[in-house]
Amino acid sequence: MGISTHVLDTAKGKPAAGIAITLEILRTDWERIASGATNDDGRLKLIEDPPEPATYRITFDTGAYDPNGFFPRVTIEFAVRTGAQHYHVPLLLSPYGYSTYRGS
Repeated sequence: MGISTHVLDTAKGKPAAGIAITLEILRTDWERIASGATNDDGRLKLIEDPPEPATYRITFDTGAYDPNGFFPRVTIEFAVRTGAQHYHVPLLLSPYGYSTYRGS
C-alpha cells in the first residue's frame, strides 16, 4: 500500500538519484504530506499507509538535478479512487522531455 515513485534518466540510461520530491493532497487547498529525495536507485516511498481517496500532486525538483534541462520542475497530479491499492508513479526524464504512467 502507499504511494511511491521511481525516476529514470533516459538520456544517461540510469536511475536519477538525489531528486527532491514533495507529495501533496488536495483537501480545501494543497497540503504537503510527504517529502524526500530519490535514493541511488532513483526510488522514493512517499507514504507507507493506504492513501485516502483524493487528488494528489507529486512535484520533482528536476532543475536541481539538471540545471541545464528545459523543465526546472515536473508536477504530476493523479486521482486515488480507492486506498486499498499501491500507487506507483514513475517519471522518465530527459533534458528536453519527460513521461509518466501508473506503474505497479
